[in-house]
Amino acid sequence: MRRRDFITLLGGAAASPLAARAQQAERVRRVAFLHGYAENDPEVLPRIAAFRQGLEALGWTENRNIRVEHRYSGGDFARIQAYAAELVRSAPDVITGSGTAVIAALKQATGTIPIVFSLVNDPIGQDLVKTLPRPGGNITGFYFVDFPMIGKWLELLKEIAPGVRRATLLFGPDTSPYYPVFLREFGAGLAPLALEVSATAVRDEAEIEATITAFARGSASGLIAAPDAVVNTRRRLIMSLAERHRLPAIYGFRRFVTEGGLISYGPDSIDIVRRSASYVDRILRGEKPADLPVQAPTKYELAINLRTAKALGLDVPATLIATADEVIE
Repeated sequence: MRRRDFITLLGGAAASPLAARAQQAERVRRVAFLHGYAENDPEVLPRIAAFRQGLEALGWTENRNIRVEHRYSGGDFARIQAYAAELVRSAPDVITGSGTAVIAALKQATGTIPIVFSLVNDPIGQDLVKTLPRPGGNITGFYFVDFPMIGKWLELLKEIAPGVRRATLLFGPDTSPYYPVFLREFGAGLAPLALEVSATAVRDEAEIEATITAFARGSASGLIAAPDAVVNTRRRLIMSLAERHRLPAIYGFRRFVTEGGLISYGPDSIDIVRRSASYVDRILRGEKPADLPVQAPTKYELAINLRTAKALGLDVPATLIATADEVIE
């Protein structure tokens, strides 16, 4: 008996889960993935591989029953918006994306195509979802950091560089407008750290260089590089300026430390992207984004570059080294 006849005997696709599964298997599903990085950025390839592994573990194989189309914005806000509009016009089954600015642009472009996000910050404050347990609408996913993370960055910066008395948090105002709000909300936690903290908006290389150079003129200064598209795609410039001006700096991604940064702390971004594949799977099998709760990170990473610490004249406490997930010597 042919499979189509077998499905008919079972009562049709609408009446049978088995028939629905058979129809799913016969059609190649389309997923679009919009990245906040450039295509050749070393941070992108591990994320793509993790997403593919997550899908394969759930029965989705590229070019067999699923096709994933990627777009790379390179942290450019205008390009993010243009690609969001393009992908929506192509009408894939699901769109997924990394970064708050990416998902904000996708939300503006469609209210119907399911969207799964990863590495998004402040999803409620940015009006991407209604609540974390029940996001509503067509968007759900896996967020990256919320405002208490600023306190952890400050604590670690003070621990590795006790002489720091003032720090500024670099962020892209177009791609990550929430950081000043995070800093205000953290507010009261600054007193025990004896730190003066500010948030500084930077949009391009020229502003990054001018800001860091000016800030370095003050004594006992340190940097917090917010994990956003503007900062991440210009990380080598930021790290070289921090080295030139002998500024202790903390970052949100391990990639910074492996490329020469002093210290990083944040959620495991690769793990988050891998987990996002589970929601793509559930939506392709019929569940609605509105009913899938937004999930928090489950794995965090602390990385320290002892070579950079030595170059800055810092004596890293043994207790801090002992708690690190990666130490570069």
